[in-house]
Amino acid sequence: MKIIVTGGAGFIGSNFIFYILKNHPNDNIICVDSLTYAGNLSTLSSVMDYRNFTFKKIDICDKDSIFSLFEAERPDIVVNFAAESHVDRSIEDPQIFLTTNIIGTSILMDACIKYNTKRFHQVSTDEVYGDLPLDRKDLLFTEDTPICTSSPYSSSKASADLLALAYHRTYGLDVTISRCSNNYGPYQFPEKLIPLMIANALDNKLLPVYGEGLNIRDWLYVEDHCEAIDIIMRNGTSGEVYNVGGHNEMHNIDIVKLIIKELGKSEDLITFVTDRKGHDLRYAIDPTKIHTQLGWLPKTAFAEGIKKTISWYLDNKQWWMDIISGEYQNYYNKMYGERLL
Repeated sequence: MKIIVTGGAGFIGSNFIFYILKNHPNDNIICVDSLTYAGNLSTLSSVMDYRNFTFKKIDICDKDSIFSLFEAERPDIVVNFAAESHVDRSIEDPQIFLTTNIIGTSILMDACIKYNTKRFHQVSTDEVYGDLPLDRKDLLFTEDTPICTSSPYSSSKASADLLALAYHRTYGLDVTISRCSNNYGPYQFPEKLIPLMIANALDNKLLPVYGEGLNIRDWLYVEDHCEAIDIIMRNGTSGEVYNVGGHNEMHNIDIVKLIIKELGKSEDLITFVTDRKGHDLRYAIDPTKIHTQLGWLPKTAFAEGIKKTISWYLDNKQWWMDIISGEYQNYYNKMYGERLL
């Protein structure tokens, strides 16, 4: 199969590309990424010379370029990871989130319709459901949980989901949607909780924790998420939403303390900061549907996954140090500027 992966130079998108190339070596991958602040082409350096991998520097909001790409490649499947995704940034500047996450998604689906793409898979988030109370562990997000967004980011993702389902009903586009819990693992941008805490702790910098750190998230190891998406895009039912969760609920403060312990640092580094506006209390996903219908379950327990993640960041300091310094943004021109024109 020929698969266009948008946002493939980002955290989950790059891990998905590695997963597909490893597990489906006969598939062809076209990675589309505009290389904004969170897109890092150096992440993909190990696969740039694969015969079945191609990189295209394109913004999904650039309709002419997207349509030209689809006309040339005629993909079988599109997997859309491309999104502005940091909640804090969405609070500061909502417009780019609305443009990329909604308009960009519609352009991709328009191209799928025009060029007869067999399936469009939208990678979404559990944040579209809002949050759950801390004291009701019996409550979980299901696919039937009403959408109740809390931030411009989650609102833009919910809008894209609704648009995808509308394209399925109105135009007959073969659409599937996955809504995942918080991911962690290799190549995650250092502004996110786990890599930020690792990087700061290694440098003996303060570890900023919102409020009292009691917010709960359901953590999903990124490779498990990639496997779920692969199964959905090949075997999922058209027009359906699938929740993908890790069965790993943790308080933020407990994750920070675990990282500190693993790195042999002092809890004195923890500093509590003013809570985020509209900060969701708890996320928890019920993945029963994907398990019963498609046979998927997460394989990586948090205790195992966090050790693997910390080890990866220890072994790949240059990767995240280049991001912190801003040097990673020069990688495209330095390594691939001429050959990717």
